[in-house]
Amino acid sequence: MKTVGYAAKSEGAQLGEYTFERRDLRDNDVEIEILYCGVCHSDIHTVRNDWGGSKYPVIPGHEIIGKVVSVGENVSKFKEGQLVGVGCMVDSCQQCESCKEGLEQYCENGMVGTYNGKDEHLGGHTFGGYSETVVVREKFVLKVPENIDAKGAAPLLCAGITTWSPLRHWKVKKGDKVGVIGLGGLGHMGVKFAAALGAKVVMITTSPGKSEDAKKLGADEVLISKDEEQMKKHTGSFDFLLNTVPVKHDLNPYIGLLKRDATMVLVGAIEPLEEMHGGLLITKRRNVAGSVIGGIPETQEMLDFCGEHNIVSDIEMIDMQNINEAFDRVTKSDVKYRFVIDMKSLKN
Repeated sequence: MKTVGYAAKSEGAQLGEYTFERRDLRDNDVEIEILYCGVCHSDIHTVRNDWGGSKYPVIPGHEIIGKVVSVGENVSKFKEGQLVGVGCMVDSCQQCESCKEGLEQYCENGMVGTYNGKDEHLGGHTFGGYSETVVVREKFVLKVPENIDAKGAAPLLCAGITTWSPLRHWKVKKGDKVGVIGLGGLGHMGVKFAAALGAKVVMITTSPGKSEDAKKLGADEVLISKDEEQMKKHTGSFDFLLNTVPVKHDLNPYIGLLKRDATMVLVGAIEPLEEMHGGLLITKRRNVAGSVIGGIPETQEMLDFCGEHNIVSDIEMIDMQNINEAFDRVTKSDVKYRFVIDMKSLKN
């Protein structure tokens, strides 16, 4: 079926209107009219080929909220008109140990990304949510609570689950002292989730100007990481650190904040990092780990939790026609804290 989206046709090109084909509905598929799509920094990296391997034309978007238009014969979980979401992946092998455990993001045969993944049905690569519609296998469609703001729910499908998954895997609980490093699209969700889980939340930032915002989001305290005295005061006191900084940086000052046996998890910096001092790990049996999004069961758990606690992302709405300006603003950290595209603007 013909669909209109916004694509970058080559490396260095800006996004512009583009007509392409979606697959016809199969027995296990759900066709979704896209209402809103969040703008993730990964979209920008892929469009600009920052990580290499981008396939053009690129239609980004993996924070999708929409309404079900139609369902295949074998679909039982969804019905027409239902509010649903699609996140960072649209398929996986379903046979490996990771998939069997509901950890499709770690599929040993490679999960299929919502965009720039291998399209097994039409050939070529997948196209994302900067478009009117999407057709997705039922298994990879998520129920969105009707009581939360649908626009603010869009970034939950990436920024939300990226921060929720490590908090759950490392069993963050009421009373734990949790540090969230970096206040941006990921960090602001980490603060909200950790606070809702009952942790004592410390926002760790280089920018004193972010203190007021951090406390509004749920942080109990703000630690300015450039202040040596403040850092010294918190040495060896954290049960868990969620590091959302998206660029190369020095981990050593943060490792020193961890208690014995405690963990810092990286979710932002997908690139080489500065050297770590082994002594900081060895002398306190500390851990540095990584995490990427979450599986479908965990993502649904996160959405249900958001419904119970009325949690959504802080967003700024834009029209599709302003996406290139939005990309520039994201790279300058000029958004609080996530752009969301109103897909009705595609029809204007």
